[in-house]
Amino acid sequence: MGNTDTKLAFRKAVVQLTTKKTALEAGDDAFWAQFWTDPNVTVSDIFTLIPATEIRSLRDENPSNLATLLYKCVERIVNARATCCTGPQEHIIVLNCVHILTRVIPYIFEDPDWRGFFWSTVPGEVADLDHAGGLTGREMNTDSSPPMAQSLLNALADLLFCPEFTVHATKRIGPENPEDLSTIDSCEYIWEAGVGFSVSPPHNLQFDINRVAILKLLLTCFSESMYLPPTPENQALPNKWLAHFSSSENRHALPLFTSLLNTVCAYDPIGYGVPYNHLMFSDTREPLAEVASQLLVVLLDQNSEQTPGAVAESSSEEGVLEQTPELGAQENLFCNYLSRIHREEDFHFILHGLAQLLNNPLIQTYLPNSTKKISFHQELLVLFWKMCDLNKKFLFFVLKSSDVLEILVPILYHLNDARSDQSRLGLMHIGVFILLLLSGERNFGVRLNKPYAVRIPMDIPVFTGTHADLLIIVFHKIITTGHQRLQPLYDCLLTIIVNVSPYLKSLSMVTSNKLLHLLEAFSTPWFLFSGATNHHLVFFLLEIFNNIIQYQFDGNSHLIYAIIRKRNMFHQLANLSTDPSTARRPRRRRKGSESSSEEEDKPLTDKLPQIEAQVEEVHRTGVDADSSDSDAGSAATSSHQSATTKDSSYRKVIGRSQSVSSTGSFVATSEWIQSWKQKLPLQTIMRMLQVLVPQVEKICIDKGLTDESEILKFLQHGTLVGLLPVPHPILIRKYQANSGTQMWFRTYMWGIVYLRNIDPPIWYDTDVKLFEIQRV
Repeated sequence: MGNTDTKLAFRKAVVQLTTKKTALEAGDDAFWAQFWTDPNVTVSDIFTLIPATEIRSLRDENPSNLATLLYKCVERIVNARATCCTGPQEHIIVLNCVHILTRVIPYIFEDPDWRGFFWSTVPGEVADLDHAGGLTGREMNTDSSPPMAQSLLNALADLLFCPEFTVHATKRIGPENPEDLSTIDSCEYIWEAGVGFSVSPPHNLQFDINRVAILKLLLTCFSESMYLPPTPENQALPNKWLAHFSSSENRHALPLFTSLLNTVCAYDPIGYGVPYNHLMFSDTREPLAEVASQLLVVLLDQNSEQTPGAVAESSSEEGVLEQTPELGAQENLFCNYLSRIHREEDFHFILHGLAQLLNNPLIQTYLPNSTKKISFHQELLVLFWKMCDLNKKFLFFVLKSSDVLEILVPILYHLNDARSDQSRLGLMHIGVFILLLLSGERNFGVRLNKPYAVRIPMDIPVFTGTHADLLIIVFHKIITTGHQRLQPLYDCLLTIIVNVSPYLKSLSMVTSNKLLHLLEAFSTPWFLFSGATNHHLVFFLLEIFNNIIQYQFDGNSHLIYAIIRKRNMFHQLANLSTDPSTARRPRRRRKGSESSSEEEDKPLTDKLPQIEAQVEEVHRTGVDADSSDSDAGSAATSSHQSATTKDSSYRKVIGRSQSVSSTGSFVATSEWIQSWKQKLPLQTIMRMLQVLVPQVEKICIDKGLTDESEILKFLQHGTLVGLLPVPHPILIRKYQANSGTQMWFRTYMWGIVYLRNIDPPIWYDTDVKLFEIQRV
């Protein structure tokens, strides 16, 4: 009964606020106290009792009351910071004010006329509190007062390290010995052991709840980006909320960075390994780890002109972070701190933590649903990407360890699992982005030779081989059975295989057949002639075969045998007609010969001729951003001349992707076909066939061999030393960042945050501009 009366009183206050035509007095403390003093009002109640329609009505028809509500909430939060938020009642007031701001701020961002509200000069009392850390009256000149946004952000940062509210007190607190949040050393209050902190404080349920509430309000404050259309002009505009919070104005930036990072990497969803323990005990740590990962990737977002501080060559052995030159005024401290982590024990902690969490959905047990499954793997992938992109020493640490395979396997699992679901297109892109980044380094290709022994639940063919086999088989599955909007990713998938191919020592027969199947599908005239850049896929595949023949011939007898079996395909490619009209005849004949084709050919060959233009604007789907990772179009035809390639402009990449996927607007000509046909890198393969095919045929006739295992033995002991052309230089196509990929990451990151925050539904039914929301 009491809870019902409480909600009724709160609702009455909301109705009075929204319907009263005259402005309510800011000094009417009894009225405003109804919004935040009741301990029985939960965050769910606040979201229910303050409906969206009334917030918009208040904003548009009675703006002075909305402004006063926001001001009073900020005032109470800043005041609580000044008094160290002591006592249970003060905790209730702060949390209710935090929840109200979380509810209302998205609707402030909706209206361009309101976006500057928080950046206006605050009334005197809040300004005085922010400057002095306590009540000092109103004698301060309001012209020099900080904006309300800064006062709010500074207070929230302080409250994240408030003893007995969000952290344990390290000393006895009382009236005679109060803590002062304006001078407290927050590095002593880091939330979790790990980077920069060796002590693991005891977990406290209420502290976790309070931290989550404040972190979600910070996310809400930073979400102004969601309400700006993704134009180049808006992209160049700094997010003032983020800029202030990630600048030197935030004295808690370092302890907050380490707290967020350590909370994510130290989170263990398995607990003590007791089956079904997640059903018996509530896990307050997962919501905290999830929102911490979201806030961390948002804080690590930076404009292209902002780069992490250069890392000094000499580093302090004792220091957690390497020393850097003095930071610029607009330096993103969170990016800077991330780029300066250098101790191997810290790298191990981060990599182990991320790998453990990413592998969580793959855990198989004999008891169904006996282990807890996390669902914030997309945030973890973005965080891993940021780590590798901003800290090259971490990237090299990952690659020199076989632990990189602990990252690879869950990525391949998610790619395979999401390939048929168009709603998970972003997950496909981030997974391919990461693998492309890793494949640009030699050590990644070398690590792929480790045998793949642990089986995970994936619907792929059974094979015995290495992690390289797993990667290629999953990529083949994506290409042959994925949805059509994945076609712009084909170049990236093949680029990854090209990058690692010079180091692959032994591919299985299953994998070898998959590669030959892709060449068979992509080299048919009807596909080659249907798009201006479709032939680049053939160039990539031929480059894969050439790399393996030239650099890893000895251990790849399965692939060599598969090439020999399919030798007619290479002869047909060498003798490809330059008459575009020939592209139609094979397609007509194919209808009558489908029954004789391999079963696995059908999905791919049925799909490719009908592919229409699927590439949408990058800010709506992010499809184009993948193409900027590796400009296959410009690199494929010149791979025999250069050992390094870089991306073309983003505009050119968009045009390439559209031409690949648009089959109706391109008309092939004989001159165009001849221009790339003469560049097909077939010399090495044709020379190998010229040498080996007669030998294999002779041994089969002489010995009457019909068992392919004997042929494989012969190939294993064969050699082509001195018989092949001079080995070509190894060409590695490395990821190159540009404005297009940066915009894609920002869009994808906020899309994740939008979709994952449904309890409470912070941004639901608001007028988001950064991406489109499809209602189901």
